[in-house]
Formats: sequence, C-alpha cells, structure tokens
Amino acid sequence: DTTTAFSSVSHICRDVNYGWLIRYMHANGASMFFICLFIHIGRGIYYGSYLYTETWNIGIILLFSVMATAFMGYVLPWGQMSFWGATVITNLLSAIPYVGT
Repeated sequence: DTTTAFSSVSHICRDVNYGWLIRYMHANGASMFFICLFIHIGRGIYYGSYLYTETWNIGIILLFSVMATAFMGYVLPWGQMSFWGATVITNLLSAIPYVGT
C-alpha cells in the first residue's frame, strides 16, 4: 500500500536494529554503482578498449540496461519528482520515430 510507505521507512529507520544503516547503505549503493560505472568507462578509454566492435556492442547493451534500471529506481517512489521525471522521459521517447508512434 503506497499510503503507508513513509511510515514503513520511518519504522525501519527508528525501530529496527541498525535499520538506519541498512537504509543509508542502500541509498549510497546506487551512487557507488554509478561511480564504479564511471571508473570502468574511464579505464576502457585509457586502455583503448573502445577499438573493438564486440566491446561497443556489449557496452551499448549495458548502457541501455543501466539507463532502464536508473529510470525504474527514480520512478519507483512515485512522488512528484518521480511523476514528472517519468513524464519527461516518456515524452522524450515519444520523439523517436517508430518508438513514440
């Protein structure tokens, strides 16, 4: 039930042993994931891994997977920011031919 989401998170942070730690580890985990992703991209550029076709193909697949995961994580709370973020992204996708028809 979405109406009790805030009270559920508040209960975990205040009443569950080390619940606050689990919440902050989860929140910072997403940031650490993207930091590792940027380090990986920088390493690929430094070592010239972009010269190989298979690396490009897998990289593009991973890019779209990460973008979809980030979008779902952003929209999941379904607050005002999530709603308008979803509206903007779906409107951007509607501008692509054959996708937004």
